[in-house]
Amino acid sequence: MYITITAQKIDHTYAQSASAFVDYLEKENEGKDRADMESFFNHYTDDIQAAEVIHDIDRNTAKLKKKEPKFYSITLNPSSRELHAIDNAPEALKRYTREVMKDYAKAFNREIDGRPVTVDDLKYYAKVERERTFKGSDQQIIENQPYATKILLLKQEIRGLASGKEVLEIKKREREIQRLEREAPHQLDGKRIVRGMSKPGPQSHVHIIVSRKDRTNRYSLSPGSKYKASDIQMNGKWVKRGFDRDSFFKDAEKTFDALFKYQRNYVETYTARKTFHKDPKLYFSMITKLPANDRTLAFQLLHKVGVDTTLLRMPTTKLQMTLKAINLLKRGVGKAIESGSIGI
Repeated sequence: MYITITAQKIDHTYAQSASAFVDYLEKENEGKDRADMESFFNHYTDDIQAAEVIHDIDRNTAKLKKKEPKFYSITLNPSSRELHAIDNAPEALKRYTREVMKDYAKAFNREIDGRPVTVDDLKYYAKVERERTFKGSDQQIIENQPYATKILLLKQEIRGLASGKEVLEIKKREREIQRLEREAPHQLDGKRIVRGMSKPGPQSHVHIIVSRKDRTNRYSLSPGSKYKASDIQMNGKWVKRGFDRDSFFKDAEKTFDALFKYQRNYVETYTARKTFHKDPKLYFSMITKLPANDRTLAFQLLHKVGVDTTLLRMPTTKLQMTLKAINLLKRGVGKAIESGSIGI
């Protein structure tokens, strides 16, 4: 499960309205019959219209400055294996979202009216999306880019030649374009993968828009990096404050596993992702020390996203001494994490 929390921005400044973001989330409904559209939902209600979401979020901004975010976006990105475990069912994702928002509320180290923050203090709306498209940061687009650049240059040359009616030169370039289209390393249904093309397989995920202010519009609940969990001394006692992202991500993972009886492999865990960023050598060492069945599954999951797992089959002591092997593995896993290809 790959989860992100971001403050919505427009042109490097915080958006004063949720309208642009809500409109963006409505894009998947374009051209669909009413029965096939996905509506917004909150903790207790389904079938909420976009206009209500915008109105509710926009009016819940008391005493917030223009330079402060008015709302945050949370995305829940299940892996293909996790989606398979729930049969890619929207209702299962809605159920999970509602449980995750309990974890989100619990991660705030503060009190409202003398009690801990609960999900009932939050003003949030969520929406299940079923599709994803390829973006510029995807590995397939990056590795296809040299071919795309050459094709663009050839097309520009063809436009220049057309005015002179140099038929032979034009045909020569068209054949070269066809060759490049065929030889691009990443293809889908016989076509070169380009930006905006729909990704294959189950791609369901959840977008959540949550107000910066609590539902009474009195208290600020920010999960931003400036408000991360920390210890401070108050009245002679050490107390926690802020938002604990680590506990939120871990709890969200545990919630999915408990809810759907999911058997999570080490490489799918948030702990593994943190270990990878802090100490890649330890990360790969942990994989090689897994029980046989778990290790085999870990290899399968990594291989599926393009990591050369043959390097992990080396004896552990030799692996630890091979810096080149570590760097090759790190590069492959890093790309998988950045694209959200593994559920971490």
